[in-house]
Amino acid sequence: MKSFDVIIVGAGPAGSFAAEYLASAGVCVALVDGRPPGEPKACGGGVTSKALKAWPHLLEAVGRTIHELDMYSPSGKYLHLELDEPFAVYSRITFDSFLRERARKAGAEVLADKIPARGFKRIEGLWTIRTQGGEELSSKFLVGADGANSAIAKKLAGPLPPAEMEVAFGYRAPLTGSGKDATVVAFLPRWVGYAWAFPRIDHISFGIATTQDAFDHDALDRLLWDFMVSYYEVAQVGNLRKMQLWKSATKTQIENLRHKAERYAARIPGLTPRTWDTRRACGEGWALLGDAAGFADPVTGEGIYYAIRSAELFAKAYLASKPLDYEQLWRKDFGGELKRASQMRRRFYGNFWGAPFTDRMIEFARGHRGIRKVLGQLVAGDQGYVNLKKKLARSALKPL
Repeated sequence: MKSFDVIIVGAGPAGSFAAEYLASAGVCVALVDGRPPGEPKACGGGVTSKALKAWPHLLEAVGRTIHELDMYSPSGKYLHLELDEPFAVYSRITFDSFLRERARKAGAEVLADKIPARGFKRIEGLWTIRTQGGEELSSKFLVGADGANSAIAKKLAGPLPPAEMEVAFGYRAPLTGSGKDATVVAFLPRWVGYAWAFPRIDHISFGIATTQDAFDHDALDRLLWDFMVSYYEVAQVGNLRKMQLWKSATKTQIENLRHKAERYAARIPGLTPRTWDTRRACGEGWALLGDAAGFADPVTGEGIYYAIRSAELFAKAYLASKPLDYEQLWRKDFGGELKRASQMRRRFYGNFWGAPFTDRMIEFARGHRGIRKVLGQLVAGDQGYVNLKKKLARSALKPL
């Protein structure tokens, strides 16, 4: 049996970052991930400017920097945003491999193996793990960084109900060939959530994020194909930027695109305000990071910043020999922000003055430079939800 100080399950951004941080400080770390080689996590791959400024080495990964964004309301209102602070879009295969290799170079032992749901137990303060491949590991501390479906989180923190989960699904498809592939976010008609088109280095990530309890696969899948066909139509015309959203694509148009696209799907945590108050992310001998802890923005589903920040906070607490302080640290650092987002989700996707709030937001931003600036900061991750209402109000009072 191999013995370690810490075993981290899951080599996404949270697990790999924590492994690198701890191994660099001399901690004996095992980083275990059972995803097949080359299988990416289902994710748009957007990394906010807030994250890029906090950890500049992320820019060393091969990705695409986004300086402008097209936004659409549910009714098709269009807004072009030029961002003061760019964000980046990565292929998750590339991004996760980059972070995992940094952890390996720092001294972490990286194991490509799965851990069954019943493959771990704690006896007299020592965790023992048996991988699907039959390898036996032990440690005093266990970290779950294995995503929204984390078996470790279900056992140690309890399962989440469907109402506190969101669904992301989509397709990886070819670049248009125009050299002007737009980055697009379009809020959905009749559903909570949005569709996106994120151009990467060698393909485009198309997707939809919505709540699991209102998920209708057939209807949403058709909506996404309509969105994708419209995206390519604009690229073919060349001189038109605005997409004709939600018009029905023909069967031929869809089939011409379908054979070029690769499907993906995943679940994302979307905790309610009450759960933020009660759910714990650590205990005696264990901790949860990133999606496994529920750390994702309930409005947008964005989780990479919170994954890395939670890893950093946990590693600092562990190295200070106070791992239980991690609970207080994450709550003070970003817990209030995520709770506020969960309180705002229903309003954000609800109605305001007789129309969807997202319609009004884009309508106001089109006519007001100050509101447009705040919206750009929100997209880039530089504007939080806690003071968003006051910031919008102050911006609205400034000259057009």
